[in-house]
Amino acid sequence: MSELATAVPAECQMFLAFDFGLKRTGVATGNRITRSATPQATINAEGDARFPLIAQRLKEWQPDALVVGVPYHPDGAAHENTARALKFARQLRGRHGLPVYEVDERYSTTEAHSLGAKDADAASACIILEQFLRSLP
Repeated sequence: MSELATAVPAECQMFLAFDFGLKRTGVATGNRITRSATPQATINAEGDARFPLIAQRLKEWQPDALVVGVPYHPDGAAHENTARALKFARQLRGRHGLPVYEVDERYSTTEAHSLGAKDADAASACIILEQFLRSLP
């Protein structure tokens, strides 16, 4: 069992996931019972303008925890967007007081495109969340 899986309390059942981007942030909802995710409308906002829109989603979905995809180079090395996604995760923790779990999201956007997704950001958030849900006991 992964370290992540043991760190997620059983009472965390409903999750909201984000595929962070500078201009768009993909969103998906999912739960521990079905271990599946559903794409939601992508947030089209930059910088701090995205946070009121995220707050609306949190009010609507009432998640127990949040999941953020963190991109890395194929060899596992960090890059500029790695730091940005980690900062975004810290901001979510600070603003909303919910647990935030980070998931390595290498290739999620590529996978979303290969599946023919109309909204690659939301599809990528689904892929990230389903990967996370599969890691849970």
